[in-house]
Amino acid sequence: MSRKIRRVQTVEAILLPWAAQPLGELSMNENDLIFDWNVVDYDFSRDAKNHPHGVWFDDETLRDGLQSPSARNPTIPEKIELLSYMERLGMQKVDLGLPGAGPFHLEHIEALLGHIKENDYSIRPGCAVRTLMGDIEPLVDLQAKYEMEIQASAFLGTSPIRQFAEGWTMDKLLSTMEKAVSYAVDNDVPVMFVTEDTTRSKPEDIKKIYHRAMELGVRRLCICDTCGHVTPNGVKKLLSFIDEEVIKDGGYQRREIEVNWHGHQDRGLGVANNIAAVEAGADVIHGTALGIGERAGNAPLDQTLVNFSLMGIINNDLTLLDEYMKKANEYIEVPLPRNYPVFGKDAFETGTGVHASAVIKAMKKGDHWLADRVYSGVPAGEFGLQQKIRIGHMSGRSNIVWWLENRGIEASDDLVSHIFDVAKSQRRLMEDSELEAVIASFSS
Repeated sequence: MSRKIRRVQTVEAILLPWAAQPLGELSMNENDLIFDWNVVDYDFSRDAKNHPHGVWFDDETLRDGLQSPSARNPTIPEKIELLSYMERLGMQKVDLGLPGAGPFHLEHIEALLGHIKENDYSIRPGCAVRTLMGDIEPLVDLQAKYEMEIQASAFLGTSPIRQFAEGWTMDKLLSTMEKAVSYAVDNDVPVMFVTEDTTRSKPEDIKKIYHRAMELGVRRLCICDTCGHVTPNGVKKLLSFIDEEVIKDGGYQRREIEVNWHGHQDRGLGVANNIAAVEAGADVIHGTALGIGERAGNAPLDQTLVNFSLMGIINNDLTLLDEYMKKANEYIEVPLPRNYPVFGKDAFETGTGVHASAVIKAMKKGDHWLADRVYSGVPAGEFGLQQKIRIGHMSGRSNIVWWLENRGIEASDDLVSHIFDVAKSQRRLMEDSELEAVIASFSS
């Protein structure tokens, strides 16, 4: 069955219903209250018969994410808890780590595999491996021990700059890949062949090495923006090349090959590139919690999920996403900035008088839908969060009245005026404890 999200074709198609109503007579129909420019001339379509499955996600938090220079490697119980959030959020794949990195890492991977098996999780495990038989051998043993497929994410750098730095030739790369992939396929280990730095690789090299990998039995390809170089236009051009010149020109049907997209944040385009990848037909999108990873990090999986949900691409229940991000922040100890989109402390808080007044008016109407959108492009409630009114030097009296009434405190004119004067003298928003101290001093 085809999935097609048809968006409005023209500006006029949206504008006409509005033009027919005087501004003061707009109904409370939700569609009347937001003029959505995002859907003008936008058409996202995905023909299911051309893909091996729907849009999936591969959570790289426990592998690529932990390569962040600031990351702390969580304990096994902490990793299991993070894994449980991935399962409940509907992630289809997870990278459990690098078995070739040593016994410590292998112990953690085994514990996670055991948890997946014991709890009959739906999430599909994988491990990152170099294109070396020695890295793949542990997966052969682990598959037999835990009686489940474990994807070997076998990576190999293909860009000219990497070849020059390493002293590699394409013949050397092909030979290395052939030995490792053949060993994995012969031992029934499913391979996702990863070309590192694909976004700076030559078309002829990409085509040659992927064609050979598919000839050897690989049915999962991973296109990588390893250095965070590409723009959304580059993503679409590259994935179109993969579709036409690599898959179809190689004699394969598109639905036979799973195309993975793996992006990084060096230019701050991780989420934009993930969107472009899905629009260009990618089957699996990779990312990490809070965008953690090497250098500036990986594409943030959390922000990707939020955007895909708002765009109607997925319908996962994401109300646990905030909990997952907080746990990732706690266990991995990579900072969560206050202004981080959606999950930062400031994301749904306001102390500005005009903004807060509009939110408060919506709240007083008892309309959570309205309160969540009147001054926010992301509805907090859909992600387990809520709007919060703060008090500070830019606040109006309505902020103070709302804050007091919601704590069962009488909002007398004298008390409101006193708090208002104190707030105006502050250089930042006041914490609840500071406001409580102001009230206590006023009452004494």
